[in-house]
Amino acid sequence: MLHYIYGDSLHHFPLLRDTMFKDRANQFQNRLGWAVNVNAAGHERDEYDDLNPLYVIWENADGNHGGSMRFLPTTGSTMVNDYFSQLTDGVRVESPLIWECTRFCLAPSAERKVTAALTLGAGEVMEEFKLDHFIGVFDPRMERIYRLMGLSPDVIGRSGEGRDEIGVGLWEMRADAFEPTLAKLGVDRATSKAWLRRAFAPAEETLLRPCA
Repeated sequence: MLHYIYGDSLHHFPLLRDTMFKDRANQFQNRLGWAVNVNAAGHERDEYDDLNPLYVIWENADGNHGGSMRFLPTTGSTMVNDYFSQLTDGVRVESPLIWECTRFCLAPSAERKVTAALTLGAGEVMEEFKLDHFIGVFDPRMERIYRLMGLSPDVIGRSGEGRDEIGVGLWEMRADAFEPTLAKLGVDRATSKAWLRRAFAPAEETLLRPCA
């Protein structure tokens, strides 16, 4: 099932939290060779994990992490603005209607439906928070994955060549994307909405609170 968890609530899901950060280390350091920080516990974490982001996480039947993404509003600190402004010609992307999506990660044994689940989760976040776009930095490998998902970004900047190429792009939500994504995952929209409602059920008077 999908979980929507703020950083300050991850401690309520210790197995999901720990396996997510370990899978991030495996993907970004071991498989992709990125220069990321991995702590003594084998967790890949950075400074943006300390900003109380919203995580969308697929939980496997055994309780382990199957895949995840991290979201932060562009009105605060983001990777695009802090480290990749050369891709936007120095223009800072800041809008309450645009959130940054980072750390798209799949567990080594993730089923194909996990990608559909994360796509669904991103759509639910965009709809519930009334967002216009997500922004994110990607390499050629991830761009191919997005294309296979039917979610090619609107590229606004690129640099480098070959395996060293990186780009930054915007994704918008299309209402017609829900039906095929739900079909790939094998659930209906009511189930998807129930996962989101369950995540924020304790605060009935404010269904969704903004990220810090």
